[in-house]
Amino acid sequence: MNFRSDNEAPVAPRILEAIGACNRGPAQAYGEDDWTARLEARFSALFERPVKVLPVATGTAGNGIALAALLPPWGTALCHSGAHIYNDECGAVELFSGGARLVPLPGENGKLDPAIVERHLAESGAHGVHEMAPAALSLTQSSEAGTVYTPDELARLAALAKEHHLGVHMDGARFANAVAALACRPADITWRAGVDLLTFGASKNGALAAEAVIAFDGEARFSELERRRKRAGHLLSKMRYLSAQLLAYLEDDLWLDLARHANRQATRFAAAVKTHPGAGLAYPVEANEVFLRLPERQLRRMQDEGCAFHLWPGAHDLARLVFTHATTDAETDALIAAFKRAAAA
Repeated sequence: MNFRSDNEAPVAPRILEAIGACNRGPAQAYGEDDWTARLEARFSALFERPVKVLPVATGTAGNGIALAALLPPWGTALCHSGAHIYNDECGAVELFSGGARLVPLPGENGKLDPAIVERHLAESGAHGVHEMAPAALSLTQSSEAGTVYTPDELARLAALAKEHHLGVHMDGARFANAVAALACRPADITWRAGVDLLTFGASKNGALAAEAVIAFDGEARFSELERRRKRAGHLLSKMRYLSAQLLAYLEDDLWLDLARHANRQATRFAAAVKTHPGAGLAYPVEANEVFLRLPERQLRRMQDEGCAFHLWPGAHDLARLVFTHATTDAETDALIAAFKRAAAA
């Protein structure tokens, strides 16, 4: 029973079939193929406006390329202290931007607090040319705590950013889980809320290796994004294999079906946790991640029964369990049973 990460889930069958289907004969290289050509129309329909699309192989590359386009080398990007770009991407943003800096800010439940962002921006600039200047705001949807920003929350944060002339980036590694949880239009939590660039994730939700940088301002910065992708080594010569995955991912709302399934499994387990007085949830369960509070001895017992999950660093009584498109009802049932036995021990 693997609940370690959605990165460890298998490829969704329809996406694997799409890779095989595009593997017939030659196709033009470096994104000049028919599959990549169809992507912009498909994403434009999804987001209800013309967009520009750059497929990349990893979320780290997507985030680094997108933020580098918003940041001068002397700029800073504000992000949550738990953000993936700050904790888990090994300085990729700093590398791709030529020296820009990430500034982590606190906020409950994995989400930025507008009051804290506003205070930071108001206090910036006291040292003039001697200090780095805020240039971007990066939001994670869904958050690293498994919570989800509402459209209103995003709009308020983006409005603060625009007031101070900051670009707005969204790390959407689990974007599908957020859209499924909110039952909203993708546009409502991106460009309508003030997002300029989105790193649209698919690898955590059924793809083999496929993400995309979505630019909502059309041609304005697309040439720069293309060149940054090339310099970063992410202009794949056989781009059709990424694009075919993304097309299959979006077809017939497969991406949302996969995310709804993962979210539903997480909700089922969270409901079981809530019924036990000796256990708790560190954060509200709104997408496909559950942060379980339980004494370490009992967490270890669950692991001994075959439940694989992460014991959270620095917290002896906290575990993260991630539910995926491939998590079965039987696996969640077995996890709940193991949890109940451990919690009662």
